[in-house]
Parts: sequence; C-alpha cells; structure tokens
Amino acid sequence: MCSKIIMLLSQFQNGLKASHRRRPMSRKKLKIIDSATLYCVSGVRRNCNNRLLKLALFCSILFLFSSAMVSHADIYKYIDSKGVLHFTNMPTSSGYEIYIKEKPDINESPEKTSDFIVSSEYDEFIKQACETHGIDVSLVKAMIKVESDFNNWAISKKGAKGLMQIMPDNYKKLKIENPFNPWENIMGGTKYMKMMMERFNGKLPLALAAYNAGPTVVDRFNSIPPYSETENYVKKVMEYYNLLNNIR
Repeated sequence: MCSKIIMLLSQFQNGLKASHRRRPMSRKKLKIIDSATLYCVSGVRRNCNNRLLKLALFCSILFLFSSAMVSHADIYKYIDSKGVLHFTNMPTSSGYEIYIKEKPDINESPEKTSDFIVSSEYDEFIKQACETHGIDVSLVKAMIKVESDFNNWAISKKGAKGLMQIMPDNYKKLKIENPFNPWENIMGGTKYMKMMMERFNGKLPLALAAYNAGPTVVDRFNSIPPYSETENYVKKVMEYYNLLNNIR
C-alpha cells in the first residue's frame, strides 16, 4: 500500500513539473472520495503559486490513501466520458474499477483480532435466503465476513464478485444478472452453498472447501484440498461460524 501511495504521489509530482513547459492552464476536476474535490491543473499560469498547488495536491492524495490504509477500505477509480478521473471508497455504479484492494487477512484467526465486527446491513436478505435454501444464518454471515467483509463491491483477483464472491461461470445457473446486487448475490451464494452441502452429504468442511476451490477439486482429493488458501478459508469460516453461534 505504501509503495502505491509513493508511486501515485511521484506521478503527480512529475506531472506538475512537466506542466511548467506546457500551454496555459486548463482544469480537470479530480473527485476524491465523495465530498472532497480538488482540481488537477495541467498547465500553470505565471502568477499561480506552484508550491501551494503542489502541497494541496500531495496532501489531498496522501490523505485519501492513508485513510484507506487505516480503515482497510477498498479504493476504486473511474474515468467518465469527459476524461475526468474519479477516486472513491464508495463506488456508486459498476463502472468503477478496483484500484487498491484491501481484504481481511484470511490467515489471521478471528479470535486473535479485536475487530470481530459482523454487519447487520444485509440480515433480512440473509434470513430470506437461508429460509429458502435451508442454510444456517450464522454460516452465511460467516462466509460473507470471510469472502468480502460485507463489501458488496468486492472483486477478487480471480474475478469473483460481490458479497459472497460469485464467479462469472456460476451466474447463469444461480440466476444472477448483477453480482453487485446484494439480494441476487446472497440468494445465489446461499443456493450454491446448499448445492455443495448436498453434494458432499452435509459435511460442512468439505462443502466450504468446494465453495472456495471448486467441487471437482474436492472430489479429486476426497478431502479438503492441500491448498493454504482453501485450508485457511475453511478454518476461518468455521471459527466465525462458531463465534456467531455463541453470540446468538
């Protein structure tokens, strides 16, 4: 993360240095987060305080990304039809692309963290999905916690999207048109988990492993695949599941 901040600041600094040699000033609005706005100046008038402008740009960009580091927020970028570049931690459409991804550490046990926070924002959707497919509410919430930390705009490196990180290959059979729609994603993900539970005869660890690595891989090993990501995923979901059951 720090390297990305340094790289971005360096790019802005180099761009501003080059601006001294360009034509008179033109402005393009650079939207930071939601409420804060500053102007990216591609040329500088002679009477403009260049140092002050640089300082404002550096401080604004540094504030944005350092805030993301502290809060573990994902940062998205978007270029609109006018060429305006937008950065935000709260995208308002699927047109935004992930720029910096922050996911909970799948290797860290929830019992060792002080931030065991489970959102209640999607409780009604989770409850309805679990009633429809016969899955425990605590299990689905534990899965969402590990999969996306309740970020419905989450996108993995492999292309899985939404709260329950659904892969595009599964959209059709799970009747998902928009993976970023919380209702569709939760219903689809819960349905898929039900399918895994039935395929592996109700053996929860195997079903979770299949949800993460794919059922054919679990079939091949006839156990949890010896992949660190899958092993950690199963372990962490089970830990959150047990914690949530104890809270209820």
